Amino acid sequence: MRVLFLDLDRTLLGDDYSPEPAGPVLKSLLEAGFEVVLNSSKTLAEQEYYRKAWGLKGPFIVENGSAIVIPEGYFPFEVNGRKRGEYVIIELGEEYDRIKAALDGLAGEYGLKYYGNCTLAEVMAFTGLPESLARLAMERGYSETIFKWESSGFEEVLESMGLRVSRGSRFLGVTGDTDKGRAAVELLNLYSCLERVESYALGDGENDFPLLDVVDHPFIVGSLRHRRAKNISSVVELLEVVL
Repeated sequence: MRVLFLDLDRTLLGDDYSPEPAGPVLKSLLEAGFEVVLNSSKTLAEQEYYRKAWGLKGPFIVENGSAIVIPEGYFPFEVNGRKRGEYVIIELGEEYDRIKAALDGLAGEYGLKYYGNCTLAEVMAFTGLPESLARLAMERGYSETIFKWESSGFEEVLESMGLRVSRGSRFLGVTGDTDKGRAAVELLNLYSCLERVESYALGDGENDFPLLDVVDHPFIVGSLRHRRAKNISSVVELLEVVL
């Protein structure tokens, strides 16, 4: 079994956030037999939108490794987790309210702007998201995204509270004590109960490094360097390498 973890922003998605350009790539990967797992900073609601557009049916990882979302009955054995609608969710991160409370306590001193203290219009301006996707992004479950800050030092304060700060393509993510790599390992352990697994991952930012550290075949889009990953120009080039 070949399992491929894919980041979304600036990996599968361009600046307009449209799912359409990556559609043919996802179709080719699925037809080649890959288990495609989205592993992104995006929320459950956002990823549902893209999963539907691309016809993905399997598990996915949300909010920088904060939770693994598994369609109920996907694995032929019981998975321990919290049931939510049609999913079983393995929660690895912190509840959103605790993270927001921590940021609320620092926002004035450091000039922080994040989903929880922004209007819908501000979120759209910071992210470039259309209104429909901005609303989905504001449905936070386990993490925050810091769009803007006026002074430094808040990272150390947040980490002293037991939270993690990671750098994505443009913004800073704040989570509990988890990351994309930890969630990937948890999910790979479940896949390994079915058959032998060969793992792949593609990302583009520093917050992808923990994921690239734990898979058999890591790839990174763009010029950012990782000690193990092969640099490629786009997800299209990935097809040339893995198919």
